[in-house]
Amino acid sequence: MTRPGVLGAMTKEHRERLMSLAREVSFAAGERIFDEGGGADRFWIIHTGTVALDLRVPGRQAATVETLGAGRMLGWSWLVPPHQWHLGAQADSPVRAYEFDAAAVRELCAADPALDHEMCTYVCGVLARRLRSARVRLLDLYAPHGAGEVP
Repeated sequence: MTRPGVLGAMTKEHRERLMSLAREVSFAAGERIFDEGGGADRFWIIHTGTVALDLRVPGRQAATVETLGAGRMLGWSWLVPPHQWHLGAQADSPVRAYEFDAAAVRELCAADPALDHEMCTYVCGVLARRLRSARVRLLDLYAPHGAGEVP
């Protein structure tokens, strides 16, 4: 069986090394996990439940840009200086997740170039999907009605 998300994108050896740093955590439905602009010192791999990613919109309520579920990585800002969250996150339902200390994972990656490559390649894909989701959501909110599809 293929594992979804980052764990499925890694070799067994790298998956085991990464998971040796994992700590199980949970979030209640409605609990704020992090806010846009805050320090990104950790990330999560969602085991169960869903998390809404949101973007502050001046003068309006925060816009949900994507909802993440099981197997998905929550947070990429921990990898890219200055290590500040670019979006916010809130549990939509009760969530169980594996939490990783960003500094420990960056250290692990620095010691293993192949693991670093796997992690960076995966995070780049996450980043691309999140940017597209944010773009689509903002166009939904602000583009003139009937402006067409997003390429």
